[in-house]
Amino acid sequence: MDNIKITPNKLKGKVNIPPSKSMAHRAIICAALSKGKSVIDNIDLSDDIIATISAVKSMGAEVIIDKRKVTINGIFNSSSKDDFTVDCNESGSTLRFFVPITMLLNVKKTFIGKGNLGKRPLDVFYNIFDKQGVKYSYKKDILNLTIEGRLKPDTFEVRGDISSQFITGLLFTLPLLEGNSKIIITTDLESKSYLDLTLSMLEKFGIKIINNDYKEFIIKGNQEYKSMDYTVEGDYSQAAFFLSANYLGSDIDVLGLDETSLQGDKEIIKWLDVLKNSEEKIIDSTNCPDIIPVLTVCAALTKGETRIINAGRLRIKECDRLSAISSELNKLGAKITENEDNLVIEGVEELNGGPVNSHKDHRISMSMAVASTAAKDDIIIKDYMCVRKSYPTFFEDFVSLGGEIHECDIWE
Repeated sequence: MDNIKITPNKLKGKVNIPPSKSMAHRAIICAALSKGKSVIDNIDLSDDIIATISAVKSMGAEVIIDKRKVTINGIFNSSSKDDFTVDCNESGSTLRFFVPITMLLNVKKTFIGKGNLGKRPLDVFYNIFDKQGVKYSYKKDILNLTIEGRLKPDTFEVRGDISSQFITGLLFTLPLLEGNSKIIITTDLESKSYLDLTLSMLEKFGIKIINNDYKEFIIKGNQEYKSMDYTVEGDYSQAAFFLSANYLGSDIDVLGLDETSLQGDKEIIKWLDVLKNSEEKIIDSTNCPDIIPVLTVCAALTKGETRIINAGRLRIKECDRLSAISSELNKLGAKITENEDNLVIEGVEELNGGPVNSHKDHRISMSMAVASTAAKDDIIIKDYMCVRKSYPTFFEDFVSLGGEIHECDIWE
């Protein structure tokens, strides 16, 4: 049974926000590329983080997990360099980070995964492979990618309007190559905040990269990652759900966040303020696509018209999030018009109850739970436990704050 019924209720109390998934991915990778042993503390073993831990293990890193602490002995401390497979599960970060990282090793590597991961475009890497003469094969719409050969130092031209995960993967890898490299961004760069996270983590582990105003990155080769101990900060992506619940009338003390964080999803604070106080409500999703579903819930219950713009990339996430969030909220009485890369939302006073579909997307499931706090009647969420992907204890925290949920075997 993977459906739940939520009885409408305002939430109240304290919640400790899980560690940042973005920072945890990056810390685990840097530790695995270091010569020596690192301890990464405050790790939440979500499906995506497990995928990244599995990836570094497949490359030869030794990993010991002790509750929320992960000790990593880097891949270069191991003599095992056989062909290997990376199972990305449904983690787009793991896939795009590790395609170039695995090319540090001159063996055959195969990437597999499930869900919509095989539909996420990898043309950026295929173009690099073609240019460098790297042998590779893949199946359309199914993640089964095989790569043979190593990445060479080069000048890499990358569009700025694609996922920053491609650039991050190269930034992890290029400092370890034997020659110098350069990444040139050929269009305006989106998701700068995610690159800030990457560059800050690389610096912590001793890697130096010159950032020329996000237009080009100069990477000296033959660098070394230095092992270290690191504690992961709280995740604004996950805090967004409880901060949004507060916007809708709950009273939650959200703990564990760093007010000086570089996380792009810290913009949740700015955009909730725009909804509350601005006459012209325009939310630009360029630097914070992951918080758009729950912001749409808030906008649906905000008087007047709200426009969410530059949101086309939400169509190639775990599901088509633009379609999913608008269609499911409209089932509950919202007034949302879905366009190619934007949403136009006319606020309503309250939502109805009824059945909604998570589309097996963790952010849709959690957004629907937040919507329940402002609904007239019970909301039934289909496939609610897809939250395991990023926030396995979300519904435990939801209940601890007074949320009333029951397992339900009926969904229509």
